[in-house]
Amino acid sequence: MALKAVHVSDVPNLDQVPENAACSLCTTRFTNKSVNDHEGDHDGTEQLPFKFPKFVVMGHRGSGMNMPQCSDIRMKSIKENSILSFNAAAKLPVDFIEFDVQVTKDDCPVIFHDNFILTEDQVAKPLFRKTKDGRIFEWKVEEDDPLCTLQEVFQKVDGSIGFNIELKFDDQTIYKQEEFAHILQVILKVVFEHAKDRPIMFSSFQPDAAQLMRKLQRKYPVFFLTNGGSEIYTDIRRNSLDEAIKVCMEGGLQGIVSEVKAIFRNPEAVTRVKESKLSLISYGLLNCAFRSNVPEVVCVQHLMGVEGVIVDLVREITEAVPHFTDPAKVGEELRLFGKEGKMKFEALIPAELSIDNLICPVTL
Repeated sequence: MALKAVHVSDVPNLDQVPENAACSLCTTRFTNKSVNDHEGDHDGTEQLPFKFPKFVVMGHRGSGMNMPQCSDIRMKSIKENSILSFNAAAKLPVDFIEFDVQVTKDDCPVIFHDNFILTEDQVAKPLFRKTKDGRIFEWKVEEDDPLCTLQEVFQKVDGSIGFNIELKFDDQTIYKQEEFAHILQVILKVVFEHAKDRPIMFSSFQPDAAQLMRKLQRKYPVFFLTNGGSEIYTDIRRNSLDEAIKVCMEGGLQGIVSEVKAIFRNPEAVTRVKESKLSLISYGLLNCAFRSNVPEVVCVQHLMGVEGVIVDLVREITEAVPHFTDPAKVGEELRLFGKEGKMKFEALIPAELSIDNLICPVTL
């Protein structure tokens, strides 16, 4: 596989690719000790940096999100955020599955992305999906499965696969601190009772919730989710990678999950993330395997210093990643970066997926 050249930006510091770059792309799962039992403080005052032991691949909402309006059948194969989808992903060499948790009015943590389940007994009812432009689609997939509770996920999903638990909150709601605390404690109760040795990490777009989750527990790493300015919010903490770094440093968080467009638009921020001793993983449309150039996009991110990717069509990505472990091929890619260790991104991203003209935006 040869990487092509690009017009988006110069990638900095590619001359500093680690010697074990090829080996670290292996997708063999690591043990819970690699992620869990993160004490946070070495001596009570100094925070230990968190780092994944290798490049990680995470299945978005299990084996991939659903897009009922999309013509690609792979985007409506298995019901997202379901036991069926989670176990389908677990059969592949992924390290984590990412899924969305929200708490119902009757205090049950359920797995659901859209806004907003009211009671636990609504989980198994037929659903419709509303797009950002207001269109409504019946939520039909090839292999359906009821939505589920967080407890069921721990009990019914292969125990060797890690969970990236996104803490889901409504952007239009103003939460009080005690509301955040109650919701997070309800979730933590289930996690502590059922996680056992499973690798766990938490993530959230809500900066106050992410920081509070870190205060409530020190066992599992907490990441701040950001689209890095791809969309603008009234809360400025959500509008750039530099603001995301501040959120993490102020709250003692372990890393950032960024929309990949923000990384390509501002590659220098990767260096600032690393200098802050934070981990960085990505999500977004450019990580979607129904686009032909995703293996190149994933490889470039790895060489930039991104530590993992959240992807939709997990099978295609996990089949491509092992090819990056061939030292000869990695050497071939590195030669494309030139004497200064930089590379121009010119044809890597197709015209219809240009950074400023992306369609069908992916949300976590």
